[in-house]
Amino acid sequence: MAITDRMIDQARSDLKGTCGDVREDYFGLLYLEREFGIPREKAIPQVAFGGNDFGVDGFHFDAERRNLYLFQFKCSEDHGQFKGSFRRLIDAGMERVFAANHQVQDQNQLLLQLKSRLLHDESLIDKVFIQFVFNGDPAEAERSQVLDKLREDLEGKKYLIDQRFGRPVTLVFEFRSAKGQVGPVNHIRKTHTYPLEMDDSLHQEGPAGEVMSVGFVRLVDLHAMYRDMGQRFFERNIRAGLNEEKAVNRAISKALKAIIVDGTKDVRVFAFDHNGVTIAAERVEHENGHVRITEPRLLNGAQTVTTYARFLKANEGNVALKEREAVANQLRLMCRIITKAQPQFVTAVTINNNRQNPVEPWNLHANDMIQLELQDKFRDDLGIYYERQENAFLALSDEALEEAGITEYKAVELLRLAQTFLVSDGDIDKLSRMREVFENDKVYEQVFSPGRLKADSRKILLCYKAQFRLRRLVDEILDKGANKYSFMGRARNLLWALLCQGMLNDEKLEDYADRFGQGLSVEADYTEWLARLASTRCRLMIKEIISMDPYAGMIKEERYSFLRTNAVYSN
Repeated sequence: MAITDRMIDQARSDLKGTCGDVREDYFGLLYLEREFGIPREKAIPQVAFGGNDFGVDGFHFDAERRNLYLFQFKCSEDHGQFKGSFRRLIDAGMERVFAANHQVQDQNQLLLQLKSRLLHDESLIDKVFIQFVFNGDPAEAERSQVLDKLREDLEGKKYLIDQRFGRPVTLVFEFRSAKGQVGPVNHIRKTHTYPLEMDDSLHQEGPAGEVMSVGFVRLVDLHAMYRDMGQRFFERNIRAGLNEEKAVNRAISKALKAIIVDGTKDVRVFAFDHNGVTIAAERVEHENGHVRITEPRLLNGAQTVTTYARFLKANEGNVALKEREAVANQLRLMCRIITKAQPQFVTAVTINNNRQNPVEPWNLHANDMIQLELQDKFRDDLGIYYERQENAFLALSDEALEEAGITEYKAVELLRLAQTFLVSDGDIDKLSRMREVFENDKVYEQVFSPGRLKADSRKILLCYKAQFRLRRLVDEILDKGANKYSFMGRARNLLWALLCQGMLNDEKLEDYADRFGQGLSVEADYTEWLARLASTRCRLMIKEIISMDPYAGMIKEERYSFLRTNAVYSN
């Protein structure tokens, strides 16, 4: 039976004198009553009323099943409302529930009840469920890149649960609908803890208590983490492993062959030639030259780890590899391990570490929250994949795309989307300075402002696709007078910007958006529409602009740089 508005309003009317007047709190109360058959007087202490919940809206302990349930409740069909809940759990909630080393004055009665339950029944708890309950479709929540990223961050806190209970405890994440639906995937997580050989490490404290340990680790130990965790090991990196034909990866492969297979290079040289890697971890324990690292994430060094994995795979049948296994196990490289750091700090470290390598500035923003939200937007609105991570789309199988809710077999690319936003804003002079767009925080935040998430994805796509026909449109204008329009090759960005405005102001825009804004194919009719706009409107506007002073003189002197400025567009 669904929880109706009438039921919520009645519970609120009955209890607001003692439990407060926040309507959504009663959605959680009714869910506990219905789902677990709990009488109201017992359910009330298990629900957070009035806030100060640190991300936990309710709890229940099922002694028979030996399960502890923690809840976040949203009386809404919008799974996006869970974003704030995840952040509160990540930033403070998990530690407040399972490992608080100090008390706070404003924690609510629910947390006191929950901690009391843990104190008395910890030996009876085998599983901890964190359930996100709302009125929407759990399958849609599962496909959200934003929630998936936040869930991964939250899973990194599992070690606090194991530490609290003194033993491994199963942690399960679920999205559930109050209407009875359960998400297609139950995310059951173990704590990832690995041994590392790291002698004589050095330590540096950060501005807010962050700790960095520096030493030399074995490549084989990093490979073991990757083999166990897969792509999850790289989730905080700016990109997936690059193609083995890239110059950097070829160099690493060549070095591995010389050291391990051919024996022509001393294994100790590898540490000197390699820049090193950086890892973020939830916890690091040092003891007698060894380290135990909990929930590691590689911030830079993905190319080294993936190239080593490919090297081992390619040489599986090579006798020399087996004979020289001891040599391979002595490959070392410098490693920095960062702990006690907030996600924002880790993101900044990732960006700054990768600035030292040949990485484009737009790659450094791949994991920004706005990029994750845009990925969700294009998937939800149009079934299109947004490639925020370099090479990520190429690594996906048809099956993976289908499971992710992707119906298009082309991707919207991060850099091209940024250029589209700029031309649609008439900010054409920045197209020749794209590095600055991504390196200047203020400019970047303007280009990728939260307002983009409210825009019609179909209309974004209309402007995005136009860039793939600019050369043809320029040629068609040149056909109308090669000498008269000889400058048009320099005016491509201006033409693109004018085309965007022409499309967005077209009286048949909604019809065109339905016809041409649903996918990335460049339809013949769409191209004809662009050609009409380019010839009958944009060409004439450009012709008028260049006839005015001071532009007429510049054209005569073949000085065309003004065609790439905002000033000429504004005229």
